[in-house]
Amino acid sequence: MIVVDAASGEPPFEQVRAQLAAQIRTGELAPGERLPTVRRLAEDLGIAANTVARAYRELETEGLVATGGRNGTTVAWSPDAGRRELEQLAARFAERARALGTDPREARGLVDRALGLDR
Repeated sequence: MIVVDAASGEPPFEQVRAQLAAQIRTGELAPGERLPTVRRLAEDLGIAANTVARAYRELETEGLVATGGRNGTTVAWSPDAGRRELEQLAARFAERARALGTDPREARGLVDRALGLDR
């Protein structure tokens, strides 16, 4: 269930995007599951259709949903896809670190710092 708080300082499209993203990442919305149409969700939430459309576009940019004509908007992300993406990013980072001649321990330290594990 998505709730838009009109009193929030956060824009409505971001509230919708964040809540849907969380539901996708936790598995509450499964890969392949169809999202409501833009118009229907907008009516259900009492907001403008353009607001929902923007949230869906942002989710698509993040790779969390896919929009495809008659199929509407469906969940595209899965934990496996997320893990694969991280593995690919890690491999590219390692390749680049090697190309720059970075000591592996230093490269790992950079990742630890980025993840907040260096404390």
